Amino acid sequence: MYAKGIDLERLTAIERAHIVDFTDELAGFLIQYLDSKGIKFDTIYGVPDGATKLGVVAQLKWAQKQSGFGKGSHTLLMGRGAPKEHGVAKDRFFLGDPTGRIVVVEDVTTTGGSLIKAIGFLKEAGANIVAAIGLTNRLEKRDDGTSVADAINALGVEYHDRSTACELLRRVSAKAKPAEEIKRAVEKECEENSLNEVKLP
Repeated sequence: MYAKGIDLERLTAIERAHIVDFTDELAGFLIQYLDSKGIKFDTIYGVPDGATKLGVVAQLKWAQKQSGFGKGSHTLLMGRGAPKEHGVAKDRFFLGDPTGRIVVVEDVTTTGGSLIKAIGFLKEAGANIVAAIGLTNRLEKRDDGTSVADAINALGVEYHDRSTACELLRRVSAKAKPAEEIKRAVEKECEENSLNEVKLP
């Protein structure tokens, strides 16, 4: 998830522990956010390849605090990287049964393609999706000129983002103080591809 391109076998035990700690902390923040929004759910599902680990950790962390938690009480739902060719939808696309109220989590949304695909698989399996969460929304314009939020909402699913690329770029720029030509290049890129104008400090 957050270690894309990193050879985990070459990391030290301390480095691996930091990744685990970070994922656990992020899962806690996600649960707090869902609670703050009053989103009632039974399962947190991480989009395959992007947020699978976060989904499993957050689901387990949340389930352990529920009354009645025990063997068989909650589902740890994971998506298959490559769907099986045969069988019913819930077995073709998932490990675990996509039942109850499901929150779908993605790490970064660009055009929303992976998130839309995941929602499609869940709907095909008859799942009840109550919300979709993007940890960071890049705010890129889709080919049809709409936003990720527009596309997800059109599927009948409430979309939330926890941060945006514009917000993160402004914070990084204020802290790192890049050269003016770098800031102007970033602003130009955002102007051409983003739904929001970005002015860097």
